[in-house]
Amino acid sequence: MGIYRIGIATVNQTPLDWTNNILQIKKALKEAKSEGIEILCFPELSVTAYGCEDLFLSHWLPEKAKSFLPELIAETKDIFTSFNLPLYSNNKLYNCAVVVHNQKILGVYAKQYMALDGVHYEPRWFNQWPIGTVDEIEIDGAKYPIGDLTFDYKDWKIGFEICEDAWRGAVRPAHRLFKKKVNLILNPSASHFAMKKTLERIDLVKASSKSFECTYVYANLLGNEAGRMIYDGEMMIAQNGTLILRNELLSFKPYQVIWADVKSEGNTKPQNISPVDAKEIEFPKAAGLALYDYLRKSRSNGYTLSLSGGADSATCAVLVAEMVKRAIDTLGQTEFLNSIHRLDLEKKSRKEIVGALFETAYQGTLNSSEDTLKAAQELAESIGATFYQWTIDKAVANYTSTVETALGRKLDWKTDDITLQNIQARSRSPIIWMLANIKNSILLTTSNRSEGSVGYTTMDGDTSGSLAPISSVDKVFIRQWLIYAEEQLGYTGLARINALAPKAELRPKDQNQTDEDDLMPYPILLAIEQLAIRDHQSPKEVFENLKKRALEDEHLLKEHIIKFYKLWSRNQWKRERLAPAFHLDEFNVDPRTWCRFPILSAGFIEELKEL
Repeated sequence: MGIYRIGIATVNQTPLDWTNNILQIKKALKEAKSEGIEILCFPELSVTAYGCEDLFLSHWLPEKAKSFLPELIAETKDIFTSFNLPLYSNNKLYNCAVVVHNQKILGVYAKQYMALDGVHYEPRWFNQWPIGTVDEIEIDGAKYPIGDLTFDYKDWKIGFEICEDAWRGAVRPAHRLFKKKVNLILNPSASHFAMKKTLERIDLVKASSKSFECTYVYANLLGNEAGRMIYDGEMMIAQNGTLILRNELLSFKPYQVIWADVKSEGNTKPQNISPVDAKEIEFPKAAGLALYDYLRKSRSNGYTLSLSGGADSATCAVLVAEMVKRAIDTLGQTEFLNSIHRLDLEKKSRKEIVGALFETAYQGTLNSSEDTLKAAQELAESIGATFYQWTIDKAVANYTSTVETALGRKLDWKTDDITLQNIQARSRSPIIWMLANIKNSILLTTSNRSEGSVGYTTMDGDTSGSLAPISSVDKVFIRQWLIYAEEQLGYTGLARINALAPKAELRPKDQNQTDEDDLMPYPILLAIEQLAIRDHQSPKEVFENLKKRALEDEHLLKEHIIKFYKLWSRNQWKRERLAPAFHLDEFNVDPRTWCRFPILSAGFIEELKEL
């Protein structure tokens, strides 16, 4: 029996950023060696980044990734690890781990199962390696075994499961590895972040180590690689059912290395286990990291936001402030500013840095209230954001009069309600885009998932923007989180916003417009959405499930379900045009990631009749 220092590394990579991707891996290797780590597990596809999309269909990208292997292998003196990248074998592309020890390739493990659920489309790019087969692959002029392999290292017999491999239940590779007497399983992963998803991973790692009587090592990617998916950099080691190592998630650092001293036989005592964060804590950590990576990787100067005084834009504003706070706390002010090419702000206070990176504007109309103006202004001043205010009534009047002249009649709220609402939202778009262009910044749009589901949004109006940071999060959570942010995170500037009911302020003030009057209560909308979209249930199934919960009168519940399905099916074209969104919750309505739906359909006519 021996004690071995087993390490895990996570890296924040970017598609096509070969120089920095290879540099981060080398830095992690250097740190691992300085810490005396003998066995090191990197994440899945960490050479190329996971988010290369259809670039994986090219021949040149895998070949270029392979070209970096010699210089990486040169860094592996006295260490066992794998470099994870796409490789061609017999003209088929596989998701591989090139296993290396002491500057020599031992062989290549090829992933056996592809993820094709939620946000994943791996079979589009990669082939499944046939179970139990081994072939040969040529790398840098030499031939090595590739396929369903295990590897020997001192007291360890080592096998691999690459991400999806581990989630296949009774057919997962670990069952076959157990029969081969494997006592150490390494799992390089690219598992996207979703709030509370870590609980599933912890259960998987602990249960795997117990069921297969092994030490199980898990390494996940880190950061917002390519725009939408966020990786939390989770790293864990479990042995015989006991978790012995887990890091804090969602670091702003470009790479991290952790380790534990593990017995090859018997039970190792737990070491350095970070607690699981509550959902309210995960949300700003994940969104803040995603905003930071998006800012630096897009080489933009900051963010711009139309700050309405409502909950959604307030959430976006607080998340930008959290980005600055967490980046400075983690990296230090100089490193943070250097990473976004803003060392000119080095001598500024934190609030001044927020002001330099973040411009907001309140764009009022005759229908806007003094309450929302004050709410927006107080929040902007409290976080340090630059704040502008102007009215758009002249622009609205010009558009309206032009159409009235063309039609030969006046527009009025009785016959032209939607038109008169939408022109206000659309009139805000050109001027806020001007501000973003002047600043060379990223315009944030504030759509949430509840609005996206039912199309409660104006295309080319409040949807205008290049990034939608909260569009995968429901309105119920947003309103709850804003109270948490005010009371627990110190954002006292949210007090006035938290006291207001959600409202668009597009109709005349005497109509007392509110979002929930236009739609339905947000908790009801969320309950329907979860069953209809997340769980793919029919209208009748949704009703049968929700009536048991007695959320509201059954007749009213039916009306709300009918309204939801009609609005959902009519508004797919809007969801197709929403700005790129961060995946933050267990599901979203972005057709480019989680949820595809036909733009044209019969709109559940038969299904709603059944209801």
